[in-house]
Parts: sequence; structure tokens; C-alpha cells
Amino acid sequence: MSMKNNKLRNGILIGAVVLLALIAGTSAVTIVPAGHTGVIVTMGKVSDRVLSEGMHLKVPFAQQIVMMNNKIQKTEIDSNGVSKDLQTVSSGVAINYHINKDDSAKIYQSIGEGYADTVLQPAIQESMKAITAQYTAEELITKRSAVGEEIGATLAEKVQEYGILIDKFNIINFDFSEEFNAAIEQKQVAEQNKLRAETEKEQKVIEAQADAEQKVIAAKAEADAIRQKAEAEAEANEKINASLNENVLKYQQIEKWNGEYPNVVSSDSSILVDASSGRAASTQPAENAGE
Repeated sequence: MSMKNNKLRNGILIGAVVLLALIAGTSAVTIVPAGHTGVIVTMGKVSDRVLSEGMHLKVPFAQQIVMMNNKIQKTEIDSNGVSKDLQTVSSGVAINYHINKDDSAKIYQSIGEGYADTVLQPAIQESMKAITAQYTAEELITKRSAVGEEIGATLAEKVQEYGILIDKFNIINFDFSEEFNAAIEQKQVAEQNKLRAETEKEQKVIEAQADAEQKVIAAKAEADAIRQKAEAEAEANEKINASLNENVLKYQQIEKWNGEYPNVVSSDSSILVDASSGRAASTQPAENAGE
């Protein structure tokens, strides 16, 4: 009976030793996944050396490996601030960031795994308020890209000392008070009306210029026609004058004669010619017959 108990006791002891060996063997090996670094903590003390991706050995039960994520992460946050012209500004931003592998141990030791809530988000709020206060509400809209770049640069400078690197900073939206939005809408309507009035004015000017040009063209065409007609008539008259001579003129007079002689009074001879009888009569007084 005692032999059986001894065998049972020995079997349990061997099983326990094997189990402890398996546990120790398993505890002596750690695997750091891709995109992470392993921070070595030995009996509560953080080592400056970090483990890279892959399988590593560690001291069982004495060392703990804390995994720090070095992949690009994303956080979104809403922020409220005041513009340069004292307009309330509500904005939403999205940030892509990651932690530097070489700073993983320092971040874990000084901040912990909640570095996003502890350092990043307060720095975002501070950067948003500081930069939006340098622009008017209208400039925040018209210069949105430049504002985003400036906030991103300010944020990167603030968190870089903690080992946090900013990859991308995006402004999702800017929102203002209802009064300001109404004022912006009215301004846009006024600008559209002004643009439409200027366009209509320019159109009228263009039409007037076109009409004036057409009148000038028509006047020039009419003047050219008159000049050409006058030149043609002058040329014709010159040709006619050149073709006329004394015989032709006499012939034209004969062609136009109606066959009757005109009554002619000659002041020199005082003779009246009667065209019907063809006889000449003296207009001098008759002398006495006796003379």
C-alpha cells in the first residue's frame, strides 16, 4: 500500500515539475508582433533597451514585456475657440500620428500607454485655440488649408519632445454661430447680385460698342458708295466732254430744231425778221412821200 502511495506521489511530483518547466519555458519566450516594440520591465524597472519585432528570450517570472504600438494611429477631436474678430469657432479635426520606436521605453516610463489622452489631445486643443485666434472667422474659411498646416506644425512641435510624431493633420470642419452664418450668406448674396449687375453692365457696354461699330461701318460703306458714284459720274462727264466738238454740237442743235425760225430783233440794223414770212421789215420811221 505504501509503495502505491509512493508511486502516486512521485507521479504527481514529476507532473508538477514538467508543468512548471513548460510554464517556465513558455514564460522565457516572448514574441513582439509587427509594428510594435517590446518594453522590458524587470521587477518593476523599465529598461532603456526595447525589443524589436520577432521572438525573444526573457527571464521567466522576473521580466515583463510591454507591447507599444508604433503603427500609424488616428484620433478625432472636437475643439472650441475664438477667432481674431471674436467669433465663436467650433471645429473638428482628425490627426494621424505614431510614436517613435526609440522613445517607446521613455513614453511608457514617463507617460504610460495612455499617451494619446494624456499628451496628444490636450496639445491638439491648445494648438487649435492658439492658431484660430490669429485669424478672423472669414480667413479661417478662405485660408483653411494654410490654417490647417500651421496648426499641424504647432502641434508637431509640442508633442515631438514626448516621442509622438504627427503624420497628418486634417481640419474636418469649421462651424460658427448662426448670426455669423447668416451674415456670410447675406454677403454672398450681395456679392452675387453685384457680380450679376456688373456682368449685365458689361454686356450692355459690349452691345453698345457693337452697335456703334456697326453704324460706323455702315456710314463708311455709304460714304464709299457716294464717293464711288461721284467718281463714276465725273469720269463719265469727262468722257462726254472729250467726245464733244463743234460739228457734234451743231448736229445736236439741228436734231432738236422744230422747223420754226425765231423772231429776232437786231439792235444794229433795227430790222425785225418775221419768221413766218421770212421778210425783214424796217423799224425806222417812214419818210414823207413828197420828199
